[in-house]
Amino acid sequence: MAHALASLPIIDIAPYLEAKRDLTKCRSTSDALHNACVEYGFFYLDISQYIDPSEPEELTRLAREFFALPQEEKNKIGLENQDHARGYQRLKQNVTNGKADNHEGIDFYKPVENPDKSKPLWGENQWPDVPGFKHKYERWIEKMKKLGLIVMEAMSVGLKMTMEEWMDLRAQVDDSFWVMRTIGYPPLPNDHDGFSCGAHKDYGCLTFLYADPTRSALQVYLRQSGVTASDLDGLPAEHGTEEGIWINADPVPNCVVCNIGEMWEIWTNGLYKSTLHRVVHRGSNYRVSIPFFFEPNFTANVAPLPAALRLLPDQDKESSSNVGQTYQSVVYGDFLLAKVGNNFASGGKGKYD
Repeated sequence: MAHALASLPIIDIAPYLEAKRDLTKCRSTSDALHNACVEYGFFYLDISQYIDPSEPEELTRLAREFFALPQEEKNKIGLENQDHARGYQRLKQNVTNGKADNHEGIDFYKPVENPDKSKPLWGENQWPDVPGFKHKYERWIEKMKKLGLIVMEAMSVGLKMTMEEWMDLRAQVDDSFWVMRTIGYPPLPNDHDGFSCGAHKDYGCLTFLYADPTRSALQVYLRQSGVTASDLDGLPAEHGTEEGIWINADPVPNCVVCNIGEMWEIWTNGLYKSTLHRVVHRGSNYRVSIPFFFEPNFTANVAPLPAALRLLPDQDKESSSNVGQTYQSVVYGDFLLAKVGNNFASGGKGKYD
């Protein structure tokens, strides 16, 4: 069971959407983002001033229409038709921490020049033959790409970056190698050896998750010293001794759930931490979620930011074995390829292994 008392902060991005920005309100938003990234790595982002709520509801309806199709129809856009990354994954085809996940989904990536389905990630997106699906999802993608840049700018203020530093960072994400998934979760069988989606950290930049109103499904692992979760069987082995609790991140009206990926952990040299999360859907309904992953450019060289290093406290050399240690830089495309090269059950590894 997830802990019911703790909850994530709700942050309104509206001050950054105004034509004439109120700098005091923007600063307040940026400070809230900074604190949430330091403490949780997760927060709710109020986007009520940015989108019409009927828009993601329509995306959910379209997803349900696709997932309700006969299996042979869904298989027509299977991963194996393309680069084994773009397209439809059958129920339990995705694997996390060695266990099959009880969900199905479709993955879309940024279109690439000169697509070649024999190269990992370099194929073409496969769209369901559902009226309106492609057009409406592509419109959502454009909005989420813009939102990504807005939130990145707000975070740069929270990190006290100079304008020049922000422009340098912006140049690493202005051609985002984005990913979008639409995921369907049937109820988790009691005898299933695994989860709806096993515990993992996102490996990119920012995740914007819209989900239907289903409660008690998405769970976030909050690190808390001296507290041990009663249910640790969902932690990957390398995190099995980490102290903390699982909390539910239930949908909040007019908000998306936002979390930071591993690239932000590198950019901030560990000041911001990518956070474990999982899905345990034991309700009776069929849950739909639509995460959009705003990622760095494919060729971005991700390295600790000077602004973040300025904020990190000096460590006592006597008390820390990793004093002065800096996160190694990575080229995002290389990092991504290493993560998803053998994504699914047919390859013996999972996306989050």
